[in-house]
Amino acid sequence: MMTACELRRPTDSPVVLARVRAGLPLVDIICHQVRKQLGVTVRMEDLVSHGREGLLAAARSFDARRGVPFRRWANIRVRGAVIDGVRSSSSLPRSVYARIHAIEAAARAQEGLGEAESMEKAATPEDADRRLGEYLATAATAIALGFAGSIVDEHGEPTDRSPSAEERLLQDELFRAIRTSLSELPDAERTLLQRHYFDGVTFEQAAAELGLSKSWASRLHSRAVAAVTRSLKRTRWV
Repeated sequence: MMTACELRRPTDSPVVLARVRAGLPLVDIICHQVRKQLGVTVRMEDLVSHGREGLLAAARSFDARRGVPFRRWANIRVRGAVIDGVRSSSSLPRSVYARIHAIEAAARAQEGLGEAESMEKAATPEDADRRLGEYLATAATAIALGFAGSIVDEHGEPTDRSPSAEERLLQDELFRAIRTSLSELPDAERTLLQRHYFDGVTFEQAAAELGLSKSWASRLHSRAVAAVTRSLKRTRWV
């Protein structure tokens, strides 16, 4: 397994190396979380190796002017690196890919919400509570989107027959509510979510098809997921 020292460049500054050292405990926490969430037999050493690569990338790319704390920045980059590493392994069950998709969706929503928060701080404790509630609801919507697009086929039929009849009914109703919410979005936002979550296209490819940079597509994604969240709130799903 590569250590943080082995990953570093000769030109890495003391500041970057200090961020790496400070972030090593976070890597272990995230790797244990991901392993538990995916429920797969993956070597912890491999997850940690991927996570440390993500940590080093986060330490090198961190910019305090964004207004986002380094720990949050590293959390997103480390989790993404671990997920990418798991995906690169072959012959994972479809159910695991569904979980991966859901975790990625939540992370992308978290990143967009973090950027918005850095630009506009909460004015009061009540405002902070409201934002926390919105954050949790949006994250739940993103997870639902990730699952919805990963466990249905091109005709909208579920590929996983294992849930009970009651669970299937609840899933079907939730997915119908999500589809209805998507149909109410503006064209670009609807296409971005449809292509990425339901057509099996990577986020980068979906953004390129729309002529969007990845950063702008991320903002559009956050706005679209927030709109879906508001729609699901009206129907008491979140």
